[in-house]
Amino acid sequence: MSSKDTESGMIMPDENTVYMKTYLGNRLNPIKPDAKDIKIEDVAHALSLLCRGNGQVTHFYSVGQHCINAAKEAETRNESDRVILASLLHDASEAYMSDVIRPIKQFLPKYIEIENNFLDKVYERFGLGKLTEEERIKVKSIDDALLDYDMVELLKEPMPADGYKFLRKPDIEFRPFEEVEKEYIQIFKKYYNE
Repeated sequence: MSSKDTESGMIMPDENTVYMKTYLGNRLNPIKPDAKDIKIEDVAHALSLLCRGNGQVTHFYSVGQHCINAAKEAETRNESDRVILASLLHDASEAYMSDVIRPIKQFLPKYIEIENNFLDKVYERFGLGKLTEEERIKVKSIDDALLDYDMVELLKEPMPADGYKFLRKPDIEFRPFEEVEKEYIQIFKKYYNE
């Protein structure tokens, strides 16, 4: 079902009928995803092909590789299996709805709402349910520590005054997408309890 935007005269799609086709050939509604439609193979494949920083980096560095680094940092910090898996999956929504860089995203509250809802569905699909506030803080801390490193190493920004906040140096070397996709799934299988 669609509706007509009276101002523009355009036919607007109904958010219940919007869908996308995935790498595996499935249909998924990115606005109102059903957790059962989210597949780890689609996530790993897409994230291995998406570049961090909207491509504004010195060399190709995928979101998938960033997520692998996040999971490995969580391992190094001796976090729980839940936090390690959540760290691996923290950008999984980008496999279906791409990403908007932080300086713009803060001005798009509806996008943030859709993205957060999608990520909740990802966590539900892969057995994490709702993360506790403490778990969310830990995942965000890891993501922020890796972003600082990205900014210095991939965008030539100055080193943070208080230095890096990771325990394990991230691997930001160029890696073929097939290799990243395979490792992403391996880490997922290690920490996912069906």
